[in-house]
Amino acid sequence: MERAKHSVEQVRQVYSGFQAWGDFVDAAPYGSGHINDTYKVSVRLAGTPAHYLAQRINHAIFKEPDKLMENVMRVTGHLGRKLAAAGDADATRKALTVIPARDGLPFVRDAEGNWWRMYLFIEQAQTYDIIESERQAYEAARAFARFQNLLADLPAPRLHETIPAFHNTLSRLKALDAAIAADACGRKAGVAAEIAFIDERREQCGRLLARNARGEIPERITHNDTKINNVMLDDATATGVCVIDLDTVMPGLALYDFGDMVRSATAAAKEDEQDVSKVGSRIAMFEALARGYLSEAAFLVPAEVEELVFSGRLITLTIAIRFLTDYLSGDVYFRTHRPGQNLDRCRTQLQMVRSLEAQAAAMEAIVRGISRPGS
Repeated sequence: MERAKHSVEQVRQVYSGFQAWGDFVDAAPYGSGHINDTYKVSVRLAGTPAHYLAQRINHAIFKEPDKLMENVMRVTGHLGRKLAAAGDADATRKALTVIPARDGLPFVRDAEGNWWRMYLFIEQAQTYDIIESERQAYEAARAFARFQNLLADLPAPRLHETIPAFHNTLSRLKALDAAIAADACGRKAGVAAEIAFIDERREQCGRLLARNARGEIPERITHNDTKINNVMLDDATATGVCVIDLDTVMPGLALYDFGDMVRSATAAAKEDEQDVSKVGSRIAMFEALARGYLSEAAFLVPAEVEELVFSGRLITLTIAIRFLTDYLSGDVYFRTHRPGQNLDRCRTQLQMVRSLEAQAAAMEAIVRGISRPGS
């Protein structure tokens, strides 16, 4: 899927629909996300440079953008109120601030029917596609755990599921099986090894869902897309500042969040690396993640701690299944920039699963050796 293009003038028109302060100067593409189109908007506010973040919500993926934005408003509002009540002088850097439209809604519709939202831009912080140090991994994991802690008392009703069964591995397997059967693009013959690898691990795929159904692992409010580039780290201190990309914040399992951190932060290579000999999980990064996460995640029950290491393997396999499904279906979900990119993404994830399996015993020992708050 090719990146949608929007001119500076188009973004200017969108900006004019929000209750934003400042004279529009420019807009430029920002970030490395696969789904939405994101622009850093530069303005002058009483002569001082300032910035906003404008995003076109991909309504082909998020079918009900109004419900998505209802979730975002509830979550950001709750985070902001809790930070303010705690007397945090940096609250607007630690939680996203939604800029309302001129009609009071949390989004603007453009002339083509696209849905747009806008946030205050988080200054003096940045994201990383590949984590560069154990300190960064530790801080990112702490930030995600704090995020879950702050949302633990979000009042009813239950958040909307913006993508139903998002991390439900059994559901993802059904979609893969349908894509294999359809073979819409004639690609099945070239991925027999990948299909066989996944088939060998099918029995593992319902493990967390079964424990949830038995009441051993509770449902929580989770981010559900805890790639390392969804935490902003402070430029000066490298501490975790703000959790971003809230489109998939919804009911889920805390283990999904930790598992996706393991998948993304411990990776030694890019998500679409074509040379799988470079791909593997870095155990030192795993230890940093585990220490950072467990330093804040006092809410975890024993069954969740028991499954932390397994969760990394499960979510990595689940993402591989999703990349392979999209490749077989003609690259209709994840944005691609070259032929075969989704297949390369799948293969890196499968290699990561191999690496995580080989290091499972050592990772379990690390988790057992970490003291938790209140334990």
